[in-house]
Amino acid sequence: MNHAGSVTSTIDRLTTLDKFLIGGEWVTPLSHESFPVIDSGTGRELFHVAVANGDDMARAISAARVAFDKGPWPRMTHAQRAEYLRAIANGIRARTDDFSQLWPRESGVLYADAAGLTAEYADTFDFYAQLADTFHFEEPATPTAGGNFGLLVREPVGVVGAITAWNGPLAQITYKVAPALLAGCTVILKPSPQAPGEAHVFGQILQDIGLPAGVVNIVPADRETSELLVQDPRVDKITFTGSTAAGRRIGSLCGQRMARATLELGGKSAAVVLDDADLEATAASLAAGGCFNTGQVCSSLTRVIVSKGRHDTFVEALAEAYSRIRVGDPFDPATEMGPLAAEHQRARVESYIAAGRQAGATVATGGQRPSHLDVGWYVEPTVFANVENSMRIAQEEIFGPVVSVIPASSDRNAVDIANDTIYGLNASVFTADVDRAREVAGQLRSGTVGHNAFRTDFGIAFGGVKQSGIGREGGVEGLLPFLEAKTMIFNDTPRRYRVG
Repeated sequence: MNHAGSVTSTIDRLTTLDKFLIGGEWVTPLSHESFPVIDSGTGRELFHVAVANGDDMARAISAARVAFDKGPWPRMTHAQRAEYLRAIANGIRARTDDFSQLWPRESGVLYADAAGLTAEYADTFDFYAQLADTFHFEEPATPTAGGNFGLLVREPVGVVGAITAWNGPLAQITYKVAPALLAGCTVILKPSPQAPGEAHVFGQILQDIGLPAGVVNIVPADRETSELLVQDPRVDKITFTGSTAAGRRIGSLCGQRMARATLELGGKSAAVVLDDADLEATAASLAAGGCFNTGQVCSSLTRVIVSKGRHDTFVEALAEAYSRIRVGDPFDPATEMGPLAAEHQRARVESYIAAGRQAGATVATGGQRPSHLDVGWYVEPTVFANVENSMRIAQEEIFGPVVSVIPASSDRNAVDIANDTIYGLNASVFTADVDRAREVAGQLRSGTVGHNAFRTDFGIAFGGVKQSGIGREGGVEGLLPFLEAKTMIFNDTPRRYRVG
């Protein structure tokens, strides 16, 4: 495949990068600001994207508000809206290579992974379309305090501000926009200026299918302008993916005006390795999962807790597995891990590696820039041994391919170490005994717990506890945050609900 030619044709199709999608049209920004988007594998500039100011954001919010209050979208049936979701799914499939060309360059994921996951995101729009027929948006309920007929009705929450991060743009767009649209909400999508290409392709799909004006508006913006979206009283709900620090700020602003919020934030997830676990298989599994998207995954298993007696043996196996990971061009089929997303992201990861060394942890493998890669934002997969859970590398989210191995004195101590964090997004238990896995999983304070692998499942639900966030994305659970429950109580049964 001629990857240079492919990205050229993809960028040629991004004719709207200097405009915003507002009110169903690509409009010229009122702002004159732009942001350079850099190829993570080469360090070269790909293109510039327009960045919104406050007036641009106000236009987008107004368009979404009018579309919700006066437009046809919330007044359609769920089945009618589902047809648009199916059309979006087909549009994503038709533009698979555009999405797959952009994600590796903007964020560092492997091209092969990008192509496979793009198909899954298209399927997710189809999944939410199917809920139009199976989810109970209205349910009869027996009144308990007067009246003769009750209804529990789930209505759209209103205008939604959807703020996405740079590490998985289309994934985050999908799990925010698909359920919001089915529910009947209108959306202001605020992608990261660092990785805006996929949002623009998505916007072109929306225009191609004839989505009604103002239902989805797309405006890349910096943090200051994004706060205007969060603070605006015309926005009923914010759904955000990003750092815990930013999530605290957004949650505080939403709380001041009682806006609804779903916050998918950071993690420092633990893998608890019990004494009956196969160490070679565990190491291989952790190495494969820990290097997906160059470790730029909020749910990555970055703390590995193993008994003191097996610590050294396990570190040797894990270091061997990590050292075999082939780092390089994300478009090369032989590559197993690509670059970090940006120069500042590599500097961040390198600062944590330095902090781990300074704190007394041992680098078992990695810790450097790959010697054969002199351009791009590459770093070696890194394993730290003899880590104390109080160290920064064990407590703070690094967002790179860096894992800490922490010794524990017992199963109980391993659970205590796993829970000794402000985060609670993901975890896994490695053991040959599924009943032991279930027992330990019940003790872990985490939104997801896997068995013998890095596992998350957006088909069921994804989200965290503690400072890893509020709410869930994916599956039926991911639809609920875009709905408000309304209780209706009548003296008689309305005609449409009468039997016979």
